[in-house]
Amino acid sequence: MRLPAWSASLTWKSACFIVLMCCSLAAVLGVLVHVGVTRQTVSAARDKALEQLHDATRAYEAGEALPPESGLDPAALPQSLRQLALSGRRGTVVAERDGRPTMWAAAPADGRTLATAVDYEQSARTITGLDNAIIGSSVLAIGGTLLVGGFAVRRVTRRLHQTATVARRISRGELDARVGDAGGTGRGASARSARSARLDEVATVARALDTMAGTLQAKLVSEQRFTADVAHELRTPLTGLQAASELLPEGRATDLVRERVRTMRRLTEDLLEISRLDSGSGVVETDLHRLGRVAERVVRAAGTDTEVVVVRDAHVETDRRRLERVLGNLVVNAHRHGRGPVVLTVAGPVVTVRDHGEGYPEYLLAHGPQRFRSGGAGGGGGGGGGKGHGLGLTIAAGQAEAIGARLEFRNAGSGGGAEAVLTLPWPPAAEGGR
Repeated sequence: MRLPAWSASLTWKSACFIVLMCCSLAAVLGVLVHVGVTRQTVSAARDKALEQLHDATRAYEAGEALPPESGLDPAALPQSLRQLALSGRRGTVVAERDGRPTMWAAAPADGRTLATAVDYEQSARTITGLDNAIIGSSVLAIGGTLLVGGFAVRRVTRRLHQTATVARRISRGELDARVGDAGGTGRGASARSARSARLDEVATVARALDTMAGTLQAKLVSEQRFTADVAHELRTPLTGLQAASELLPEGRATDLVRERVRTMRRLTEDLLEISRLDSGSGVVETDLHRLGRVAERVVRAAGTDTEVVVVRDAHVETDRRRLERVLGNLVVNAHRHGRGPVVLTVAGPVVTVRDHGEGYPEYLLAHGPQRFRSGGAGGGGGGGGGKGHGLGLTIAAGQAEAIGARLEFRNAGSGGGAEAVLTLPWPPAAEGGR
């Protein structure tokens, strides 16, 4: 039998552990107290019964009247105690008499049984009351311990959940997220003493996460700054190199040089764009646009043989420049690394770019586009907008995220090929009419 998912939480496990330990402790203490008090109560009642039996024996031997609650061969005497007395021994036993608990004491008397009875009802009520008190106090102790323990565990689990939430934010790219900034224990531990801070494991984990995030952020910022600086430094010599290439005499070698220079300039511009996307410095200027017209304009600007199919047109509120950049990169990538025919389909807010090549490589489907990694010739869409550099799909994914769209890469089932699916958010006015 499978347990529910919530039973795997630390709070539930801690509560079960606290209840189990409290019940075990209460049971052990309750048994010890019950046995000790019961033994003491029975011993006192037995001593009283034997003392009364001693007085009855003296009276019997002296021929005097027997004390109250004493007599020879009483009818209510338990049979086991009667047999013990007839065998020549003295003994006591607790038994019912007229529905009330009674302590009997008996001794032999000239072949008969001399017995005496002591009321045991008060002693029995004392033991029963003690048992009820033990059970009630155990329940109260378990409840109180569970409340206090639950409160303490909840504080720990809340801090752990807070740390996990910050870790997930960091994994989504929010590198400035910190546990201390969220009101957690990262910075709060510094207000405590050094010894208590060292003993607080949750605070240690939170501080370690904050330190890791800070180090990671510093490294990424340094890499982004380096990429932007390199791209800026390359623009000036490449501009001069392009101007110089225009002065070369016409010929195959000149065409090759000019092509390489153009490639280098595209790569430099792509690096600058990636740097802006990483830093989030760009401004998203949204407006209402008709998606079918934007798709047709992108295909015309790309100058490729791409079929545009508008199944259902839609108006979307987005940044047209960024959207055109995404669709343009997807179309160019499909032609460069896939095979025709390439079809761009508009179905409401969903745009699909499909080629009929060998499909995306496994690494791209598993991890998304990676910088400077190309599927190579025949890689079926693994490359990017810059030939062999793998930056086009990276830029498309970054621009899609900037406009709040979702870009998915998958391989087509029937007929083969690769599919890039861009899902745009509906404008607020269109949501109510869907």
